[in-house]
Amino acid sequence: MEIRSMKKEDYAEIFSMWQITSKRALSDADSKENIERYLKRNPGMSQVAVKDGRIIGTVLAGHDGRRGFIHHMAVLPEFRRKHIGNALATEAIKQISRDGIDKTHIFCYQDNFTGQEFWSSLGFKKRGDLFVFSKQENK
Repeated sequence: MEIRSMKKEDYAEIFSMWQITSKRALSDADSKENIERYLKRNPGMSQVAVKDGRIIGTVLAGHDGRRGFIHHMAVLPEFRRKHIGNALATEAIKQISRDGIDKTHIFCYQDNFTGQEFWSSLGFKKRGDLFVFSKQENK
């Protein structure tokens, strides 16, 4: 297995994988154009795990100049529990840190207990002092 930077050419394969692993988290923000823009703005931070030429895991990662963010951390079900997620997250955080960003956030659904356990095992702390508010602009 290889961990490498995500490329815009990976889009069709990663989006197909997200349909299996991250479907409820997908939105218009995950269009090909938006993901390409994100990758261009955050070069080398997003990662994919590749085995036998097939993408089996992803992490979309970047920062806003102050804080790092991890999105769409996903591993295909048949490859879970093999430390692939750990390798992806570790590399993404390392890339974010190289830009001088010392704090990274992950959004995790309240009912995603597996995800909460995973992020806690990597040293992330669950915050109880804030809520996330979102606003969708009509186009």
